[in-house]
Amino acid sequence: MISRTKWLWISTAVAALAASALAMAGYVVWASKRPLSLTAQTFTVQPGKGTLQVGRELATRGVIQEPYSFVLWARWKGYTHRIQAGEYRLRDGSRVRDLLEQMVRGEVVHYTVTLVEGWTFRQVRAALRQAPRLQAAVSEKKDSEIMMLLGKPELHPEGRFFPDTYVYSATSSDLDILRAAFRSMHTRLTEAWAERADGLELSNPAEALTLASIIEKETGVHGERGLIAGVFHNRLRRGMRLQTDPTVIYGLGDQFSGNLTRKHLRTDTPYNTYTRTGLPPTPIAMPGEEAIHAALHPESTAALYFVARGDGSHHFSETLGEHNRAVAKYQLRRQPPRRAGGNP
Repeated sequence: MISRTKWLWISTAVAALAASALAMAGYVVWASKRPLSLTAQTFTVQPGKGTLQVGRELATRGVIQEPYSFVLWARWKGYTHRIQAGEYRLRDGSRVRDLLEQMVRGEVVHYTVTLVEGWTFRQVRAALRQAPRLQAAVSEKKDSEIMMLLGKPELHPEGRFFPDTYVYSATSSDLDILRAAFRSMHTRLTEAWAERADGLELSNPAEALTLASIIEKETGVHGERGLIAGVFHNRLRRGMRLQTDPTVIYGLGDQFSGNLTRKHLRTDTPYNTYTRTGLPPTPIAMPGEEAIHAALHPESTAALYFVARGDGSHHFSETLGEHNRAVAKYQLRRQPPRRAGGNP
């Protein structure tokens, strides 16, 4: 049997503990309502960081006064393992509890990078290197190494990424963007190929992608893509060389200085469609959705030639004689020549 003195001691101790617990709870609630100290505009939670680590780093940065009320509030709310990695904007007037809620909801700062139709893979890589807060996972790797990381070591990277605006956070990497763009292109190309028109001069989706990339480089005029696709299909059907300048320029690489000459048109490379019949071995740029659609749904036309007018549009011809007259009218007084389906 417990003596009266011992009972009083136990009661006093329990009361003291209860009072301490209430005081601690009160302090934690009060501390959770304290405003943040905006010593910086953002704070980044790295992947794998626990609540205590995050709290300590916030305190070290001067954002909160001490880490323990942050940790205890997180435990009380059941948020201990729910904080999401990412970069968070520290908002003026926010309290400690507001920041914790923000981290649990994953309201991270988002950035965007845009990959533009007609860009080469070199230009894509340059854009990713310049994108703010994007982690560099593959910036120093070779193209072939990147394709290996994407699980497609057999593919050339050119044209394999869909041009679009991609949203990312500070914990994202350039490889994440490339993986998303690669998957998007694969999905869109697969769907477009399944809905292609009948009787095309294309054997597989890869050839469609290559033709689409040429169409993309030939014109930015929406209404002309289908006609240009029709000309190329006509030439492929007849076994005629495509004779399109963008493929020549791509094959020249760093040798091209901006002035396409007759010598360039006669210089044989795997991409020179003036010296070689059929499609080049790979795409020459990233085609957009409209160019892919045009390649797989060409307009019906008797035209075999087209030449740039100089205003962004083209003149289409059915015969070589008509084409040569159009070249004389639109091109001979201008440099460099911009034509397709002519004689080098």
